[in-house]
Amino acid sequence: MAQELPRGPVVLGVEGIELTATDRERLLHPAVGGVILFTRNFRDRAQLARLTAQIHALRAPSLLIAVDHEGGRVQRFREGFTPIPAMRTLGERWDLDVAAAAAEARGLGEVIARELRQSGIDFSFTPVLDVDFGNSSVIGDRALSSNPNAIAHLAACLRQGLRAGGCAAVGKHFPGHGFVVADSHHDVPVDERPLAEIAAHDLVPFAALAKAGLEAVMPAHVIYPAVDERPAGYSRVWIEDILRERLGFDGVVFSDDLGMAGAHTAGDIIARAQAAIAAGCDMVLTCNEFGAADDLLSRWRPDPHPRLADRTARMAGR
Repeated sequence: MAQELPRGPVVLGVEGIELTATDRERLLHPAVGGVILFTRNFRDRAQLARLTAQIHALRAPSLLIAVDHEGGRVQRFREGFTPIPAMRTLGERWDLDVAAAAAEARGLGEVIARELRQSGIDFSFTPVLDVDFGNSSVIGDRALSSNPNAIAHLAACLRQGLRAGGCAAVGKHFPGHGFVVADSHHDVPVDERPLAEIAAHDLVPFAALAKAGLEAVMPAHVIYPAVDERPAGYSRVWIEDILRERLGFDGVVFSDDLGMAGAHTAGDIIARAQAAIAAGCDMVLTCNEFGAADDLLSRWRPDPHPRLADRTARMAGR
């Protein structure tokens, strides 16, 4: 019988293709609210469905289950799943035929969502809303376009498809990772542009999707010193003042993985989680460093979040 336990703010990875006793212990911790899956957790669709059923059966309300399933080089599940092209292909088609690109975006969103839902996944961390400035190798063809208006249009269509297939959408990486060369997985990127320039380009897709009711956003581990000395994921200026107040966003804010180099500016795993929550993140991800996850769960006691239940309910596929 599932243990009745409200969702907490921590999203964890699990170790393999089935839950271990250690995984179960972690996932039953009251600070945990979700799971993110990776290629290491996938053998085939039948195994994936068994794993997600095990996770969902642990608690009530059930833990959220997410994955990075954008398409192109970021598609964690492949065998038995439809190959999703890199999102840049949609932008290239938009340049030639807006209506056809929009229809394809809706269709791809529905395929992603339908196949994930059939395997017990609640949502993917998609769409990427970063503008392709031609600088960032980690973003690159994951970006829909270099045209912010094309990104806004196509991402809205992707979201329509995702919703039709039963999944919420997560726009990333707020306010935009596409201008910087450095990869926040391995470095601390710094974007020196003024806010006005970022607003005129990078914020356009986020503003459009926020107005349309986007369910969730993931901030970037990028520092924009003209706005705040802290990375966006640790910045109340970016999350509370700009995202929530200026853009009117009212969904879930997920931190990016706290194990990434760009997140280490705040200190150890406890300090990183506290910094993200203090900035306005609702949920924090620790994906691959299980020792750090154990440290977080043993030492961190997050304060109750009065709106976490309502916000995370939108992300559940059931």
